[in-house]
Amino acid sequence: MFIRRTASTLGLWGVVAAGFASRLGWAYVSLIGFLAVLASIEFFQMLRAGGMKSFPRFGVALAVTYSVVLYLFLLGVLPGGMPEWLDGAAVFVALAGAFTLQLRHPIRGTEPLQAVAANVVGFLYLPFLFNFCARIVFTVPGEGQVPGATLLLWMIAVTKFSDMGAYIVGSAIGKHKMIPHVSPGKTWQGFGGALAFALLAGCGLYALFHDDMPNFATGLHVLGGWGAVIVLSLVLSLLAVVGDLAESVIKRSLGIKDSGHMLPGIGGALDLIDSLCFTAPVLYFYLQWVA
Repeated sequence: MFIRRTASTLGLWGVVAAGFASRLGWAYVSLIGFLAVLASIEFFQMLRAGGMKSFPRFGVALAVTYSVVLYLFLLGVLPGGMPEWLDGAAVFVALAGAFTLQLRHPIRGTEPLQAVAANVVGFLYLPFLFNFCARIVFTVPGEGQVPGATLLLWMIAVTKFSDMGAYIVGSAIGKHKMIPHVSPGKTWQGFGGALAFALLAGCGLYALFHDDMPNFATGLHVLGGWGAVIVLSLVLSLLAVVGDLAESVIKRSLGIKDSGHMLPGIGGALDLIDSLCFTAPVLYFYLQWVA
C-alpha cells in the first residue's frame, strides 16, 4: 500500500509540475475542471451504491456547466470580469432544479429531502469549493496567463504534505486514535505529523519561491510575510485534516471504502481533492482580505 500510494503521489506531482511549467491558463482550468467533474461523478456513484436517492445526471451537468462558465470568465473569454451573480445563481439552480426533479416522484418519508439535499451538497462540496483553486490562479495581481500559479502550487503542497505527514507518521508511530467513530486509522501522532509536514512545505516553498510570488500594488507580499506563512500553513493543515475526515463521514455513512480506483493506493478523484476543497477557499478569502 505504501509503495502504491507513493507511486501515485509522485505521478500526480509530475502532472502538477507539467501544468505549472506550461504557464497556460487553459491547462490549469482543464485539470481543475476534470478533477471537479470526475469527483462529482464519483460522489453520485457513491450515493447510488449506498442506496441513497439523488439526481446524478442533473448534478454532473450542473458541475460541468458551472465550471465551464466560471473558466470562461476567469480566462477573459467572457468579458466584464467575474460576475457577482454567478455563485448565487448556481446555488439557486442546484436547489430549484433538485426540487423540480423531485416533483416527478412520489413522496416516501424523508427520501425527497435526502435527494434534494444530496444534490445541493454534491454541488457545494465539489465543483463549488474545489474551483476556488482556479480562482486563486486568476484573481491575484501579476503578469501572464496564470499570475497566481505559485500560490496554487504553494497551497497544494501545504495541503498534500499535511495528508502525507499524517499518513507517514501515523503509519509509523500512530497509537492513540483521534476520531475512531469516523476514521479508525487516524491518530493524534498522525495529526502532529500533518502539522509538521505542512509547516515544512509552507516555509520551504515560501523561501524558495518568495521572489516568484506576486505582490499587491502597495508592495505587500500576497502571503503577508513569514508570520502569516506559518499561521496559514497551520490553518490549512487543520482544514486539510477536516476535509479528509469530511469525506470519511460520507464514505462511512454509505459503507464505501474508496470513492474510485483511478489512483492505486489513494483511490479516486474525490479521495485526491477532498482536503483541497477545504483549504482552497480559505486561502482565496485570505488573499481577498489582505488585498
